[in-house]
Amino acid sequence: MITLGVGLIRITSSSTNLVGCKWVFRIKRNSDGTIDRYKARLVAKGFHQRPGIDYKETFSPVIKPTTIRIVLNLAVTNGRSLRQLDINNAFLHGTLTKAVFMSQPPGFTDSQYPVHVCQLRKALYGLRQAPRAWYHELHSFLLSYGFTNAASDPSLFIYNHSAQVIYFLVYVDDLVVIGNDPSSIEQFIKAISAKFSVKDLGSLHYFLGIEVLPTPSGLFLSQHKYIRDLLVLTHMDGAKEVDTPLITTGSLVLKDGSPPANATEYRSVIGALQYLNLTRPDISFAVNKLSQFMHCPTESHRSATKHLLRYLKGTIFHGLHLRRHRNPSLHAFSDVDWAGNLDDRTSTTAYVIFLGGNPISWSSRKQRSVARSSTEAEYRAIVTTAAELAWVHSLLIELKFPLPCTPVIYCDNIGANYVCANPVFHSRMKHIAIDFHFIRDKVAHGSLRVSHVATADQLADALT
Repeated sequence: MITLGVGLIRITSSSTNLVGCKWVFRIKRNSDGTIDRYKARLVAKGFHQRPGIDYKETFSPVIKPTTIRIVLNLAVTNGRSLRQLDINNAFLHGTLTKAVFMSQPPGFTDSQYPVHVCQLRKALYGLRQAPRAWYHELHSFLLSYGFTNAASDPSLFIYNHSAQVIYFLVYVDDLVVIGNDPSSIEQFIKAISAKFSVKDLGSLHYFLGIEVLPTPSGLFLSQHKYIRDLLVLTHMDGAKEVDTPLITTGSLVLKDGSPPANATEYRSVIGALQYLNLTRPDISFAVNKLSQFMHCPTESHRSATKHLLRYLKGTIFHGLHLRRHRNPSLHAFSDVDWAGNLDDRTSTTAYVIFLGGNPISWSSRKQRSVARSSTEAEYRAIVTTAAELAWVHSLLIELKFPLPCTPVIYCDNIGANYVCANPVFHSRMKHIAIDFHFIRDKVAHGSLRVSHVATADQLADALT
């Protein structure tokens, strides 16, 4: 290879891989749908890349939705400032560790060297390693500033010096800064602006498609614009509203005799609905159920998806209200739909975890194996809830947030409660893998309580 000026080279080796590129034009919009600006971006054709030649690892962590809700909950509780930043052309800041060769951009071919190519020293949008390169660049800067990387979530950074506390949340190029001292936040924003091209968006108001609205008692998180856009995209904006996420007259099954539906369209809609789980626990069970038919959807499944969209149209302004609480406790509700799946008779685990009165984590998912009794199914659900609860507890410890009492899991099955405390039902539970019984150790050591709750008060019942 012969190196020429400005990154242009002539490739003489046939083993060198060449990546193409193209221009991408996009309209950026504000939270109210108005046009913010028009963007033109040069994007590399990452599908031309070959593993091991011009890239190795590509994974880049992003902030977990539960972490976002927890940190916002703590900010509301402690009355801390919330700021939002955006990195201009974030991926262009990443430094490449592997040599990448790209063809000259369309419309900008060097007339003197038309057959030469570009050698990239910095990352470019479209490259497979671009997100990882950007994360490492930001990670290095934050550590040098004095932040520590949270072990519970690698996209959460914590600054705790001289009574100054800053939480820094990273989702690719969307950044949230939360702190107890406005002057220390301003100082940090100046420092990161000197390193990267940063746009200060002011107080947190629109993040990851979520509108953040301050209220007298806390924050209200809404995805109404996202829902409205989804209804327009699926031509359901004029549909009649319904009161339930799923039909109540029967259960969905894999093979119901109805003709097949457009699989590509079905998967696209379900993927969009999954993103609504950020602020809408009420649709968690419906989305989980409809996701089980993505490999072979039928017209019945498509009709059920339309039913869910009609429900969303009627509840478009529903969202998550994070309220201020004094001495919030950590507790969870665990429930199960025993053998409710008519195709394979597996059960559905559901849980909702609260910090004070605010839901911060929820889930509805199939169990991996068939349970022989309702007690076994409930016990497995408690174990899943305990694992999530333990992770949440560890994150709160890293955030220096003390809990006033031991975390509690509420379950409406007395037998499952007994099994958590002692092996009274050994003859009926001996086939369960040993790793499920870690919850007994937590109960025995006092780091967790499992308590009975009446079925009428079981908040996780809405997710099963």
